[in-house]
Amino acid sequence: MLLSPPPISLGYLLTPAAPPAPTNSTPPAAVRSRAERRRRRLSRRAVVAIAVPAPVLPSPPFPIFRTGFLGRTRIEFGRRDLEWLVVSLAPPRRAKSSKFLSKRTSCSVATELPPAATEGPEMDLPKEIFLKDYKKPDYLFDTVDLEFQLGDEKTIVTSKIGVSPGNEVGTTSPLALHGRDLKLLSVKVNGTELKSDEYTVDPRHLTILTPPAAVFTLEIVTEIYPQLNTSLEGLYRSTGNFCTQCEAEGFRKITYFQDRPDVMAKYTCRIEGDKTLYPVLLSNGNLIKQGDLEGGKHYALWEDPFKKPCYLFALVAGQLECREDSFVTCSGRKVTLRIWTPAQDLPKTSHAMYSLKEAMKWDEEVFGLEYDLDLFNIVVVPDFNMGAMENKSLNVFQSRLVLASPEAATDGDYAAILGVIGHEYFHNWTGNRVTCRDWFQLTLKEGLTVFRDQEFSSDLGCRTVKRIADVSKLRSYQFPQDAGPMAHPIRPHSYIKMDNFYTGELLCL
Repeated sequence: MLLSPPPISLGYLLTPAAPPAPTNSTPPAAVRSRAERRRRRLSRRAVVAIAVPAPVLPSPPFPIFRTGFLGRTRIEFGRRDLEWLVVSLAPPRRAKSSKFLSKRTSCSVATELPPAATEGPEMDLPKEIFLKDYKKPDYLFDTVDLEFQLGDEKTIVTSKIGVSPGNEVGTTSPLALHGRDLKLLSVKVNGTELKSDEYTVDPRHLTILTPPAAVFTLEIVTEIYPQLNTSLEGLYRSTGNFCTQCEAEGFRKITYFQDRPDVMAKYTCRIEGDKTLYPVLLSNGNLIKQGDLEGGKHYALWEDPFKKPCYLFALVAGQLECREDSFVTCSGRKVTLRIWTPAQDLPKTSHAMYSLKEAMKWDEEVFGLEYDLDLFNIVVVPDFNMGAMENKSLNVFQSRLVLASPEAATDGDYAAILGVIGHEYFHNWTGNRVTCRDWFQLTLKEGLTVFRDQEFSSDLGCRTVKRIADVSKLRSYQFPQDAGPMAHPIRPHSYIKMDNFYTGELLCL
């Protein structure tokens, strides 16, 4: 379980603050006048509510028990035995001298919570996932055919999925698909568009209420807005290029899908886009076909013949140039290698290509694992939030983990590039072809692949120096985490956001 400090949250309430509770004694007239003016000022103040743990709050009455300053802001604190501590903030008051305004802002305690009627709509909170609740999917996806129509304002995504029951033949249950920030255009089952009462849509799911009991085809058309996707998850557009990041749960921002690693399928991907703006169209697997279309557009069709989970899907489109080389496998098959990057960075990719070829050779000699496709692509992008990603045959890297030149890079930079290039390539077998059942097994694919890249770097460099560097990294990152409030087991019992577990505890094993 992830341990964290007591929750502290901020929110804005819509009702004015109330003054402190009156005492039994009758105040003098001057005091009553000041109190009346105070109430009027409070009625114009914005109220900030700070949630604090209830056990630390005393019982009523609710006096102001402390006054202090935050910079030039005067703050009066009060407590109550409920869950909220409410502080009101006033605009700056005019000073006695008309030549300037005082920057001091007064604060007071509100002793009553607003009525329930003034509260906003309930937040769409994510659901906590528990390891003990795992069960096999009710439906399996055999094939997934994707089509992207890339545009400046919007992108249309069409998915055609071959679905088969995962439970006993003859029994049916609703088919629930994950989805986030999607505009649903149409849903078809076996070519027939569903009526509005045959499915439900909420902010996180599309549910087919009564799917067929036998094998069927599900076709979904959605509209997404990559240029507005600032989360850098799913499909986004940045610096003029389209790029994807689907691990751990980014594919649900592309189309409705069973976004879980134990749903594996064979993928094809057809990409259409403007030939001038996006001359390079890349996806997983082997390039099957490409050509020109009307209106200055072109297309590319990619096929990945091996089953994979949706978190390994990738798409890149933009103005890129490549360094090309080749590698002959132990069985005599020639594999084309390409590293794609903006034109000005192309001279800095020579060490990355050397590292890739050495990793392919080492994996064959040490583990007997041969690359299984005819093409291997690496794409270098300056704004990639995961550092590096092992998408099947289309690895995506942040620039600093690939680019190096003798004029600026150190020996440590070259060693780091060697290790990271090797790590992502080694995932082809430990993570891609052999993958997780669920995200609770994240440490299996990452820990094993970290061990493989450490052995690779040790064999190509100095084993003693590499071991010292690895232990130093453990002591710098993992040990402080294990000793602090963010400590957690390498296989958690539950999670809300899986991205929170990509930490030193899992990745520095």
